[in-house]
Amino acid sequence: MAAAVAAADAGADVTVFEATRTLGGRARALHVQRPDGQPLTLDNGQHILIGAYSQTLALMQRVGVDLDQALLRLPLALPYPDGSGLQTPAWAARWPAPFDAVAAIASARGWSWGERLALVRASLGWQRSGFACPPSMTVAELCARLPARVMDGLIEPLCVSALNIPGAQASAQVFLNVMRDALFGAGHAGLGASNLLLPRSDLSALMPDAAAQWLSTRHPDTVRLRTGERVLGLCPQGQAWQLYTAEVAETFDRVIWATAAGPAAQAMAQAASNAGAAGDTGTASQLGAWSRTTAALRFTAITTVYAWAPGARLAAPMLALPADPGALRAPAQFVFDRGQLTPHDAAAQGLLAFVVSASEGERDALQALVLQQAADQLGLKGLQAIQTVVEKRATFACTPGLQRPVEAIAPGLWAAGDYVDGPYPATLEGAVRSGLAAGRAV
Repeated sequence: MAAAVAAADAGADVTVFEATRTLGGRARALHVQRPDGQPLTLDNGQHILIGAYSQTLALMQRVGVDLDQALLRLPLALPYPDGSGLQTPAWAARWPAPFDAVAAIASARGWSWGERLALVRASLGWQRSGFACPPSMTVAELCARLPARVMDGLIEPLCVSALNIPGAQASAQVFLNVMRDALFGAGHAGLGASNLLLPRSDLSALMPDAAAQWLSTRHPDTVRLRTGERVLGLCPQGQAWQLYTAEVAETFDRVIWATAAGPAAQAMAQAASNAGAAGDTGTASQLGAWSRTTAALRFTAITTVYAWAPGARLAAPMLALPADPGALRAPAQFVFDRGQLTPHDAAAQGLLAFVVSASEGERDALQALVLQQAADQLGLKGLQAIQTVVEKRATFACTPGLQRPVEAIAPGLWAAGDYVDGPYPATLEGAVRSGLAAGRAV
């Protein structure tokens, strides 16, 4: 949708093909029922934004989303159920970066002054180095001198939530890119870069539906949105590209391929075969090379367990949880109180979303472990699971020195997606940046 907005505004005639009936890909709404029969709108996984997501927030505003209405703004905070953890004091909530983050570190509960100073020193050291490090370095190596409590209580949760991979395996350079923008960035439209922005609406309404409405209103004669129509393949036709659906073959001057990485790699491999059969060896070589790079990516899973109980409520809209994913005793790292995010939605009251980043194991087992974790750590023993969403290929494994596929696949053909080469891990901001860049390239 970001690519469609950018291309349409640049003057292109745009056709959007969407295989499902719902726009947004993995950031979309789900419609379910509570155990008492009350209809409920969930998301295909709980998401969070930060103030540093400048291009995502700017795009949302561009298509008419009121950020104050759509997002609950919180100062940087990772509080635990016992009150420990990082939390920006109220008096520092409006301070510019990085002073708000420094205030949060200086007042972190449960840490000694030595531990706080160690983190401040490390952060300023990253800034002095230009947020650069050897490409082979892991987050664990980058932070090896930090105290264990800082690693366990902050760095590891931040790493696994942003990169969806443990610090011992995660790219330190990509982690530093996120820290640079989140702790020392300018933010967007008066928001602090480190502000946590929790969606108050479902993810379809947050951007994809608004973008579709904006496109239909602003470009009614040059934009076509074709949902429930899957593109099965493509083939070069001189300087153009022919796309195949179940119904018809159509030719387009330019194509942006904006699917997940797996389908993209398969489609380009088949297109390479088609181009080779037609004698276009140069295009076939480009398509094949891009397909192999993309197919080599590894992926990690994210599980979101939605659970409900009458009257269930957290001390804050979001809490960090003491996770123990290695032993599979307490797999969730975060829990969100959907009732506090949407206080006027009666159906959302008592609804909690538990997030298991870098999740391993089967759905039913994870769900049972999360419900036990809720009882043990939050004292919530009557929760009933409503929906458990397991995205087995939620994000690419952001490991050191990873080679990601480039945006330009072949003449007239571009890729857009959170896995395409860029500074960010697989996030909403990474996806939007990639889409906008592809739209401008076209």
